[in-house]
Amino acid sequence: MTRTPSIVDRLRHDPEARIPFSVEFSPPRDAAAEARLWRAVREFEQLQPAFVSMTYGAGGSTRDRTVRVTGQIAEETTLLPVAHLTAVSHSVDELRSMVGSYADRGITNILVLRGDPPGDPLGDWEKHPDGVEYAEELVRLVRDLGDFHVGVASFPEGHHRADDLEQDTRCLVDKLRAGAEYSITQMFFDVDDYLRLRDRVCAHDAEQGAKPIIPEIMPITSLRSVRRMLELSGTTLPSYLDEKFTRAAGSGPEEDRAAVREVGIELATTIGERLISEGAPGLHFITLNFARATREVLSNLGLAPARV
Repeated sequence: MTRTPSIVDRLRHDPEARIPFSVEFSPPRDAAAEARLWRAVREFEQLQPAFVSMTYGAGGSTRDRTVRVTGQIAEETTLLPVAHLTAVSHSVDELRSMVGSYADRGITNILVLRGDPPGDPLGDWEKHPDGVEYAEELVRLVRDLGDFHVGVASFPEGHHRADDLEQDTRCLVDKLRAGAEYSITQMFFDVDDYLRLRDRVCAHDAEQGAKPIIPEIMPITSLRSVRRMLELSGTTLPSYLDEKFTRAAGSGPEEDRAAVREVGIELATTIGERLISEGAPGLHFITLNFARATREVLSNLGLAPARV
């Protein structure tokens, strides 16, 4: 297996240089969506992100497309891909096969998640009879299969299945102790939640707290869409921001997308500026396979040239 750079390697940078950024793509569902994805891939390739990640549908619903497209990115672009891998609905043998498929395509950076159940992401989570129960076990499984670089998810507001923030912090630390090299957060809209997460991990285990916690930013361009994402993820949009977006959306039958987008770009820029000032190791953007909004935020932050 050819060794590729790790995400931690890519996050190392001269303090005087720009902070690294990365982007998240989703596997396309049809030919038109795939064409849109590749337009975004090629545009971001010019901006030289530290890495790009490819998500994995609930219950493995996009497994084949995830493997294929992530492999194409590895083989056909200069980008460093990170493949998502979830435990839900998969046996250990299937998980080993998935990791092998990634390795065959030269992909050695894997983001491990327990995953959400298919159908209702907020429903009861059931372990596959021949699978694993927790993401910590999946970290160990991937690490035991070869020279892989493993990341995990973290939750600034706490995972919706955790009893409290203390339990959520213990789970993250356990995943890091199992061999994860870094974590990427779920999206959030209050930077203080991210800072408190970072402090909790350091207080719980200073060694694991030294590992990068990469904050995820979602540039909001549609209030209706983001509210659905918030519902499924358990993330909170603070009331003052919800009111601001609601005013921008207007009272008509169709939301004012241009006004919502303007507020969303401004908010994502403000969040990015604060994270940079607080020493975040990098910025990770949810793109929904579109480049324009993220590029505008990157330009505002001085991380990418403005489009001429």
